[in-house]
Amino acid sequence: MSEAKPYCLSKKEVWEAYQRVKENKGAAGIDEQSIEDFEKNLKKNLYKIWNRMSSGSYFPPPVRTVKIPKKNGGERKLGIPTVADRIAQQVVKARLEPVLDPLFHADSYGYRPGKSALGAVGQARERCWRYDWVIDLDIKGFFDNLDQNLLLRAVKKHAPERWIVLYIERWLKAPVQEEDGRLTPREKGTPQGGVASPLLANLFLHYALDRWLTVNYPRVPFERYADDGIVHCRTEKQAQEVKDAIAKRLQACGLELHPEKTKIVYCKDDFRHWTYPNEKFDFLGYRFQPRRSKNRKGKFFINFSPAVSNKAAKAMRDTIRSWNLPQRSDKAIEDLSRMFNPIIRGWLQYYGRYYRSALYPTMRALDRDLALWAKRKYKKLHHHLRRATHWIARISRRDPALFAHWQMGVRRGSMLGAV
Repeated sequence: MSEAKPYCLSKKEVWEAYQRVKENKGAAGIDEQSIEDFEKNLKKNLYKIWNRMSSGSYFPPPVRTVKIPKKNGGERKLGIPTVADRIAQQVVKARLEPVLDPLFHADSYGYRPGKSALGAVGQARERCWRYDWVIDLDIKGFFDNLDQNLLLRAVKKHAPERWIVLYIERWLKAPVQEEDGRLTPREKGTPQGGVASPLLANLFLHYALDRWLTVNYPRVPFERYADDGIVHCRTEKQAQEVKDAIAKRLQACGLELHPEKTKIVYCKDDFRHWTYPNEKFDFLGYRFQPRRSKNRKGKFFINFSPAVSNKAAKAMRDTIRSWNLPQRSDKAIEDLSRMFNPIIRGWLQYYGRYYRSALYPTMRALDRDLALWAKRKYKKLHHHLRRATHWIARISRRDPALFAHWQMGVRRGSMLGAV
């Protein structure tokens, strides 16, 4: 560390930030420099970041924009900073997060140490049993419309050092490079895809929503994951009142509730007999709706609970199709396991936490593709799909650890039973 530098940050902080960025991987920014390219002159590149940040002369380059399709139609803009800029943002995030995180509400789950999307789903599940009504919130274009002046006021209130405010302001104002190469100045919002953006989004919504709800509606619980949130109410009247109040509050903060996507939902089950236009909602890849469940005594009842959503199941099936398993007859089954089992295991760990059996149709589609692979690979199975299916079933019983979803079927018979 140099005494001559106006801002006090260490080379070790920059090194640790680089290691985090390397772990997270990510695409190249506008300079088309990958992490591998950055590492070709690693010492010099890291020194340059430290030198400029500690002297106040670091200015972020424009952010490359990539449009990705949304699951429900339309497009979402992702901002991709350069590798060097991601490291600089990580330095600031590492300084600011320990200060901000203790302020945040216990029911804010997004991108926080020790919090997770599954934690939010589990808490929502329990509260849907206790509260009859839910407000399913959808903030229109949150990351694009966030009020930078309000955000900077909050940053200035909590940032432990002046240089943190300086660089956050520069990141917020950095222009965006569109896909056609045009540079667009940015006067509002924060790029979705920046390292610091999730922390800044949490800070904004802490004041715009979480703290406001706690003060004005202390008996109305909620779960929020970044800009995705649900609020629990006792009555339809209360739900309507709180929804209108949230809309006004967000409007005062420069945001808008999506008029079609924000809705009030009735948590119908065996003890709630009304009929209501909305009796289901999606939250973090899970669909909450009335479902047939079995209690400890083996008796069936209707329970309002989460299972993998239709959108998430379709996305998994699309991914499985993209693997082109039937065309990979050059591979051994062990090769396919090495290539795809980590992804399958991740799906089961996340979407299999609640109402696991809802995953069976998607996993059966995967087993159908494995049977088609076997049919193409082995001459004795060429014209016999049923025989190929039985062959895969035998492998699944003999070596259930080969594919994660085969272990789901151990207690209920093979997943291939309905192929």
